[in-house]
Amino acid sequence: MIKLISFKICPFVQRVTAALEVKKIPFEVEYINLKDKPQWFLDLAPNGQVPVMVTEAGTALFESDAIIEYIRDEYGPLEDKVSNEQRAQDRAWSYLGSKHYLVQCGTMSSKDRETFIKRSEKLVAAFAKVEAQLSGKTQFFKSDELSNVDIAWVPLLHRAAIVKKYTDYDFLCGLPKAQAWQKNVLGSLAIENTVSEDFEPLFKNFYLTNTYLGDGQDVPLGDTCGSSACCG
Repeated sequence: MIKLISFKICPFVQRVTAALEVKKIPFEVEYINLKDKPQWFLDLAPNGQVPVMVTEAGTALFESDAIIEYIRDEYGPLEDKVSNEQRAQDRAWSYLGSKHYLVQCGTMSSKDRETFIKRSEKLVAAFAKVEAQLSGKTQFFKSDELSNVDIAWVPLLHRAAIVKKYTDYDFLCGLPKAQAWQKNVLGSLAIENTVSEDFEPLFKNFYLTNTYLGDGQDVPLGDTCGSSACCG
């Protein structure tokens, strides 16, 4: 069976587990403490980062982009008959998502209003670009079938949903097509299978405790929203 080495609230790992979940590929997970990385893990991961996937053949793969490519090549793509041009576009939109994982983490970790506003600008701008790309006529990013683009954005959409659940702040506020896409993507997955059993309390403790978002203060919603009530 495939084995993943993971940190419990790492978005890069969730991208991989979401891909495995959609393909119904069995896997097991071993969690490590990133502040005290065991030597055996460092021997497997030249970059010292999670995720690491150990294949059924015992080969250790690192870097989430490479692991996603391996899943596609080994177990088949999510979509059939994708042209080279479309595949390149899909990779670009997937990269736009994954390069904002740490942007979102930093935004949620902000301790004060000024820092939160500054950090959130890039993330909100990325969601706005998605809004402009979505047709609003299909369930998912490109069609009514999940694609690697949707999977790449799962960590961002899932974390945004948890933030809204506990704070009423919505990173997708004023973006109705993106909100519908978020609902469809998260609803299409057994999302609990893509994270640890204690993911939500760990997430809350890390990002919604002693942070600007978690302090219950009025969070700026931008020009498109007068209050959090506009984001239903």
